[in-house]
Amino acid sequence: MKTGCIILAGGAGKRMKSERPKVLAEVLCKPMLGWVLDAVGGFPFDGVAVVTGYRADLTDAYVMSRGESIVTYLQKEQKGTGDAVKSAEQMIRAMDCVCVLNGDAPFIDSDTIKASLEYHLEKKADVTVITAEISDPTGYGRIIRSDGEFSAIREQKDCSPEEAEISEVNSGAYWFDAARLMSMLPRLSTNNAAGEYYLTDCIELTKKCAAFKSANPEIVLGANTRKALYELNTIARNNIIEQHMANGVSFVALDGIVIGKDVKIGCDTTVMPNTVILGNTEIGCGCNIGANCHIENCKIADNVTLDNVQAYDSVIEENVKIGPFAQLRPGSVIRTGVKIGNFVEIKNSDIGMNTCAAHLTYIGDSDVGRGVNFGCGSITANYDGINKYRTKIGDHAFIGSNTNLIAPVEVGANATTAAGSTVTKNVPENALFVERGTTRVKENWEKNFKRKKK
Repeated sequence: MKTGCIILAGGAGKRMKSERPKVLAEVLCKPMLGWVLDAVGGFPFDGVAVVTGYRADLTDAYVMSRGESIVTYLQKEQKGTGDAVKSAEQMIRAMDCVCVLNGDAPFIDSDTIKASLEYHLEKKADVTVITAEISDPTGYGRIIRSDGEFSAIREQKDCSPEEAEISEVNSGAYWFDAARLMSMLPRLSTNNAAGEYYLTDCIELTKKCAAFKSANPEIVLGANTRKALYELNTIARNNIIEQHMANGVSFVALDGIVIGKDVKIGCDTTVMPNTVILGNTEIGCGCNIGANCHIENCKIADNVTLDNVQAYDSVIEENVKIGPFAQLRPGSVIRTGVKIGNFVEIKNSDIGMNTCAAHLTYIGDSDVGRGVNFGCGSITANYDGINKYRTKIGDHAFIGSNTNLIAPVEVGANATTAAGSTVTKNVPENALFVERGTTRVKENWEKNFKRKKK
């Protein structure tokens, strides 16, 4: 049996007051569409399609950036959910069963998709509505059942007082028999107040309907406004933090902590307040992260301490201490036992084991050996305004304070650069490099200078 998934992602979301499609509004710094695609990726669909509309160029670009086998179809005019699904006719014809999801309902999950398909097949239904039971059903279509079996969806404005008390609601997600869906789409009508083709009308076109109730009540949640988007962020943030707590991660306080949905953290790690951890970051066991750290797409090993650190697309090995007020830019590799102190910036460099850069240092495009010591104010001048060059420093070298290493240059193992030197040629192993201008002292300079000024 071949299964396909169609994700509706064409809405503008006018109440968002945004120039981007609504599905690209972010929950924990990831587009809502991305959350849905992640859930879809956890189920073995034979094909996945995203139906775009408003600013389709932006949605297409995001879909392509994920590097997955996903096709996009353009809904040229916004004529309702039925019309959007019809845009993906080519995929529907190639499938046996089709799942339709909303790109702005980020909390759909793979378990619900799988279990609802099993139920759909068991009931031999033409249409299976995916539902959830929520505490406040206001504004949602109620699921009407007769003797426990699904019979109708009743919009709130049409509910009787008894029906308004029903807490099981339509999530807006469905499974369809593909052949029956193709036969029903041409029969949809615009005979409604909005003049649109509604996918829900398919239920009126067949008697073989079912309703699967998900165990996850949050699958119905979406966002049409910035306030609703904030509420989604709050729910997702709390859920993720609670999950990390259950896995053995400690939090002293939750103030300002944001952890992305794809982040992995080992046990006995503590995350301090005002820390943001995003992307595909992995953090080991026994670490202390924070306060005020911002980490994206980093691999961090065990027993690492970060304090007021910004780190992007970097690797940190075990027993490393970094901060406060340090930055790792993309491409940095920090080896075991390294100590990096305040106001140190590292970019696209490999820092060897037990090396120390205590303060006020810039290391860019460099390969640094083991046990190297950087004095205060040392820099690698890696850019001449046109090209970038690398610096190589051997094991146990000592880089004196205020040394300028003008790349491309090499400093040999156990070599020393004297404080204040500007290194423009290679330094041999075990050598001392001294480069200082001739010392001149001008007597009474201040008095003469002030007289000239007057």
